[in-house]
Amino acid sequence: MGVVYKSFDPVIRRPVALKTIRRDLLDGGGAPDFSARFRNEAQAAGRLLHPSIVAVYEYGEENEYAYIAMEYVEGNTLGHYLNQKVRFSIAGALSILSQLLDALQYAHDAGVLHRDIKPSNIIVMNNGRVKVADFGIACVETSNQTQIGAIMGTPGYVAPELYLNYKFDCRIDVFSAGVVLYELLAGTAPFGGPPESAMYRVCHKTPTPPSVAKHDPSLEPFDAIVLRALAKRAQDRYDSAAQFREAIMQARAQPVKPVTSETTIICHSPIPSARQQPHNASPEPALASPPRRSTAPSVSTATLIAAGWDIDKIDRIEQQLARFIGPIAKIVVRRAANETSDLCALVQRLADQLSSPAERSEFLKCTARFAAAKPVPAAASASYQATVLLRSAGPGTPMPAAPTPEEVARATQMLTMHLGPIAQILSKRAVQPGFSRDRFLSTLAANLMDEADRIAFLSTFN
Repeated sequence: MGVVYKSFDPVIRRPVALKTIRRDLLDGGGAPDFSARFRNEAQAAGRLLHPSIVAVYEYGEENEYAYIAMEYVEGNTLGHYLNQKVRFSIAGALSILSQLLDALQYAHDAGVLHRDIKPSNIIVMNNGRVKVADFGIACVETSNQTQIGAIMGTPGYVAPELYLNYKFDCRIDVFSAGVVLYELLAGTAPFGGPPESAMYRVCHKTPTPPSVAKHDPSLEPFDAIVLRALAKRAQDRYDSAAQFREAIMQARAQPVKPVTSETTIICHSPIPSARQQPHNASPEPALASPPRRSTAPSVSTATLIAAGWDIDKIDRIEQQLARFIGPIAKIVVRRAANETSDLCALVQRLADQLSSPAERSEFLKCTARFAAAKPVPAAASASYQATVLLRSAGPGTPMPAAPTPEEVARATQMLTMHLGPIAQILSKRAVQPGFSRDRFLSTLAANLMDEADRIAFLSTFN
């Protein structure tokens, strides 16, 4: 839906993803469902901050385009690997489901139902982490839409109550996650075939247990778990994603762990890499296909400084949180800081993100010295930041020459040749109060990934 551009944030020097759509579609011009999904994705995912959910950072409208700024993720969809006939071990399959269910429980607690859980909406990153994507048809409990009605989702993954026009709740996502687990264990989808056939199977047929479908007795401990998640009646399924996850963990002799050993995330411990496994063990399949470019800027240091935060303390909190969730701690801390007013509230908010009581207790203990910090002002806007920078130069400092309207138009036209319509948005955002002509041009040039293109772009204005 829409067009997704790979872009680059010149301030924090990292790639981002921008999903765009023409504003005439948002204004009801011929595609109301299309535009509603676009806005709904920003509303639903924008309220979620979890290591296993693709983050939405901003929704905006510029000229004739609307856009969503999203987290940029390196990896491939789970659907890609299943289509390539990659077979995951039991440990790998359960790790993926454990991370998926942890993310779903977080979303459900925030009042968001995904409604379209399937392999193509689950991204497996190159380090083995899982990211849930595409909240385009998600249901927000506070929205005006009814929870009875139109069938939405993907045939074969949609829960029976949606086909039958019954009331639904978070257990529709439990059902879809059960389909994914079945597919990972058995190597085949439980409700395959054309849409009409899939609908009939979902509503009336109980799938063959995974151990029987794959002729693998080692899967027998998970047969009852999967079939309960796939129960026709919602009341016969697990009451929550957390309950489903707990059943998986109890059935597994060892703790459920991530796919790889590079990093540790919430609730998961490293699993030995292939070279560390016993020779008689089956190593996890290598995730070496060309990465799927999905959607990640964090809040910039300049923004935090302008808002009054002590960056040294922010860095120390990031280091403490990284012990529990890995490198993503920097993004989590900075975005939370942008939405809180003091260190005490920030530390408590971050602690709430940790699922284990022991981890929360340890994190709060390590950060207790920050609890008495004084409040800081709310985050400043880009214009305010520019004003602060200008005033800091002191009286008598000449105002830098701004780009002329002709230069802005020319630069936008040139950038459009490389990036398409998104160039208009990038150009408008680069025209900030106090920005010199050179800074404006260098900001635009930073969006060009090829060095030769950047040099050619800048040379035309010299």
